[in-house]
Amino acid sequence: MTKRMGYRDWRWLALWWHHFFLLWITIDGQTRYSIPEELKQGSVVGNLAKDLGLGLSDIYDRKLRVASEAGEQYFSVDAGKGELVVNDRIDREALCGQSISCVLPLQVVIEDPLQLHRIEVEIRDINDNSPNFISNELSLKIAESAAVGTRFPLESATDPDVGSNSLKSYTLSKNDCCSLKIKEIEGGKPVPELVLEKPLDREKKAVHKILLTALDGGNPVRSGTSQITINVLDINDNFPVFEKNVYKVTLGERSVKGTVVIKPKATDADEGLNGEIQFSFGSRTPDSVLSMFDINPLTGEITLKGELDYETTKSYDIDVNAKDNGSPEMEGHCRVQVDITDFNDNAPDIVLTSQPKPVREDAPSGTVVALISARDLDSADNAKVALQVTSGPPFNLKPSFSNNYALVTTGPLDRETFSEYNIEITATDSGSPPLSSKKTIPVSITDVNDNPPVFTQPSYNVYLKENGVPGSILYSVSASDLDFGENAKISYSILDSKVQDVSVSSYVYINSDNGSIYSMHSFDYEKVKVFQIQVQAKDQGSPSLSSNATVHVFILDQNDNAPAVIYPSSAALGSLSHQRMPRSAKAGHLVTKVTAVDADSGHNAWISYRLAEATDASLFTVNLYTGEVRTKRAVSEQDDSSQRLLIEIKDDGEPVQSSTVTVSILLEDGLHEPILDLRQKSSEPSRKNGRITLYLIVSVASVSVLSLLTFLILAVKCIRNSRSSGSCCMRRSDCDDYKNPNRNLQIQLNTDGPIKYVEVLGGDMLSQSQSFRSCMSPMSEYSDFTLIKPSSTTDFKEVISVLDASLPDSTWTFESQQVSRKSHGINEVDICL
Repeated sequence: MTKRMGYRDWRWLALWWHHFFLLWITIDGQTRYSIPEELKQGSVVGNLAKDLGLGLSDIYDRKLRVASEAGEQYFSVDAGKGELVVNDRIDREALCGQSISCVLPLQVVIEDPLQLHRIEVEIRDINDNSPNFISNELSLKIAESAAVGTRFPLESATDPDVGSNSLKSYTLSKNDCCSLKIKEIEGGKPVPELVLEKPLDREKKAVHKILLTALDGGNPVRSGTSQITINVLDINDNFPVFEKNVYKVTLGERSVKGTVVIKPKATDADEGLNGEIQFSFGSRTPDSVLSMFDINPLTGEITLKGELDYETTKSYDIDVNAKDNGSPEMEGHCRVQVDITDFNDNAPDIVLTSQPKPVREDAPSGTVVALISARDLDSADNAKVALQVTSGPPFNLKPSFSNNYALVTTGPLDRETFSEYNIEITATDSGSPPLSSKKTIPVSITDVNDNPPVFTQPSYNVYLKENGVPGSILYSVSASDLDFGENAKISYSILDSKVQDVSVSSYVYINSDNGSIYSMHSFDYEKVKVFQIQVQAKDQGSPSLSSNATVHVFILDQNDNAPAVIYPSSAALGSLSHQRMPRSAKAGHLVTKVTAVDADSGHNAWISYRLAEATDASLFTVNLYTGEVRTKRAVSEQDDSSQRLLIEIKDDGEPVQSSTVTVSILLEDGLHEPILDLRQKSSEPSRKNGRITLYLIVSVASVSVLSLLTFLILAVKCIRNSRSSGSCCMRRSDCDDYKNPNRNLQIQLNTDGPIKYVEVLGGDMLSQSQSFRSCMSPMSEYSDFTLIKPSSTTDFKEVISVLDASLPDSTWTFESQQVSRKSHGINEVDICL
């Protein structure tokens, strides 16, 4: 009844284990499963998604994958159910050998965000291997004189299974001479020994056959057998005896060939040939030992002949036999256990658990770039690995668990400085000396629009001739952007501003692609001398960035205006100028002075006078620069009383522009004072019968009034500041330019001989240039001039400093809104404020 109940209990327990063999536990954040070996492909290990707290959709969305540290991919994930299933045949003995514990570590990688989980799968042993002897037959030679109780070591069987399924016991078939004894050696391993129970008698029975059976502890029990044949030998009744049954020795992994491992000693009580001993390895010594060690047959010295590798084999068990030369031979046995100590001969291996992805240059510090782990095939301290980034900031390694790390950013990134980083990671173990390995991980940086376009210069100066062709290119500005792709594409535009109360877009337009600026119509220097264009360069990033540059456009004068006569006033109005002079006039007598102005500037406004035609060319002459009409000789009685002069006025431009004035001179007796103007002005214009438009009338009237006002202003200013009456304005070439850096002040004056023309240009860039022109005394021979100031913004102390530099032999003073000059005590020149 007890046996039956015990069988039922065992059967119930076996069924329970069959249905509930899949167990998992979580320890310190790690998930652990336990399965038996040799499961069929597709068998479920556990619900991985549920145990990690993930939904089924997360398996696809977060790209869950399982990687085995053992190299072979024994498991996979059923994406539809979230279960961890067996992917390949698992043989515990092939994976872990005789190790009691067999655990396969797995790494579960989940992305977005990037996470790493470690799980362990314990492989439980099943009784799938029978005990096995190296040889199915064992031959023993025992002298008939062997004493009762003598023990003969037998070959041990091996069973790859562990635990309760491992080798447990031996049995011996029924015989009439021997019994079996089991001896446990270090580690609890049973070793069978044949014990002689009765004296042997070769004459009665020379050969004994006994069957040795090895049994394991599995259910059902598995077994293996070996046939023992005992050959009974005659006399030589002493066998060699070793000093120790077991020798233990430690050998370094880096031991060189020829190193002496050990020299076991054995003695034989016999004499002569029966006492001579020869040493050898046991007949069942495996090839792994024979290829690694040699034994001297005379001395028993064991030497190293191969290269040790701790990572392949950590220990060797060597069976040593000592045989005498007696007849029959007697032999003794001992076992040499060689333990290999590890040498740090394996460099660490750096493994990328996840490939690095591109990182935005504005990624915050601490952003995970990649997951990295390290392995070392050595043991103990030699297998302890530390990782570090040798290339330095802005990356570092953040330890996770075991030998796993996260590569993270530690500072700001700038793609414009480094678009890609080659991060060098060094793995170093704790051995002596330590070994290390390096791995370079490329990390690319993606662009963020953090750089505005930059012009080649903050402002540009463009010099443009007036009367240009509309649509012609003025200038091309250029900007660059340090960003990449769309963030570096630049478009150009003109910001709205005013030029003389008109939008600048009415004057110019810009090509948005290349920054070329074009004119929309021709420019007139007399209307616009300078204006600004604000150009904006904007990139295509999001949000877009921009910068501005100023283009200063200076209109250059062209000779497109002819000189205009302002004195005599009658000639300025288009009528004949009548002058009177006494017949008593001597040579050099000043008859009149012709004064003209030119709307152009610079060389184009420098005026010269020439007598083109005359009733008597020998009587009169015209000064080339002042326009003064003087007699060349004294008037005679033969000279006509009415003289007609045609005076040509030309500028210095290219092409030359000119105008003429006709002067009628009446020679009279008894006339003492010169009459400046005998022209009879009509009190009112004659009425014409032709139809004249209102616009023409207004225009003519406006021009006449403007000319009259100009004449009056110039006359008043010149009379006030000159010792002679009248006024005139002249310009002359060969001028030097002086510029003041503070107000863009420019003074033009001649330094060859008497000063005939001075022009002062100044003012801020945002306003039109201020112009000051010299006014000469029309009836004077001296080089007096006055500069009329149209606005009060110019500091005339700056004018004085420039004039001092240009005319060092002159003395300049400033008082009562006038700048005065005295040169060599001859003349005073006033610049009126």
